[in-house]
Amino acid sequence: MAKKLVIKVTAGADAPERCSQAFTVAALAVASGVEVSLWLTGESAWFALPGRAAEFELPHAAPLPDLLDAVLAAGTVTLCSQCAARRDITEKDLVEGVRIAGAQLFVSEIMPDGVQALVY
Repeated sequence: MAKKLVIKVTAGADAPERCSQAFTVAALAVASGVEVSLWLTGESAWFALPGRAAEFELPHAAPLPDLLDAVLAAGTVTLCSQCAARRDITEKDLVEGVRIAGAQLFVSEIMPDGVQALVY
């Protein structure tokens, strides 16, 4: 099993199945004891804001707020710095536990041996 799983989710309400799949994989990996880093980019950036995950709906899918909470409890959630800037999102706007960081940190997370990265 991988030592760390890095997931970059680019989809939000615009592609709900891809979005839900990314959050589901992240939450399941955390529950399985895998170190998880979930990156919110593109339209998923909005889920870094309080209440936005609760607005997401997809039939037969786990509630997005529950999945996000599971990842925040035992993993890391990062909002892409460029995506945040394009949406005028700042650190003070975020759900507690979400951080803002850029490509340099993403690259440093995916480069060590044993790391698996998934992009949705």
